[in-house]
Amino acid sequence: MNSIDMILNFPVLGINRNVLWRQPKNVDRALIERMNAYWGDESWRKSAYNTQGNFFGWPVKEPNETIALAFQERLREIAKFRHVPKPLPMRNSKGAIVYYLFFASQKEVAHNVMKDIFDKYQRRGTK
Repeated sequence: MNSIDMILNFPVLGINRNVLWRQPKNVDRALIERMNAYWGDESWRKSAYNTQGNFFGWPVKEPNETIALAFQERLREIAKFRHVPKPLPMRNSKGAIVYYLFFASQKEVAHNVMKDIFDKYQRRGTK
């Protein structure tokens, strides 16, 4: 029907704490399954880890923003939302990003409204 607008909390702090470890093989299987359910499949691993430029080929975690932008791309390509502005980083009192707020829509007018709001608050809480 192309009539759904969505606001989504992407809990990057919780994802880092529970799943995106330096040693991915040590993560509890139940937490991996939970991440798979949230992301939609296991493709999050390709977005979250990189082995390039590493002498031993060990997985190195990508920055949070890289992971969030990969999820943004999923909303466009897999979920087929036409309009997905850059996510809004939500920060704690110390300025650390706790989660990203996503908006996705089929309608350009909704996108424009939310993009204006997101742009206004994009740098809030940074030092």
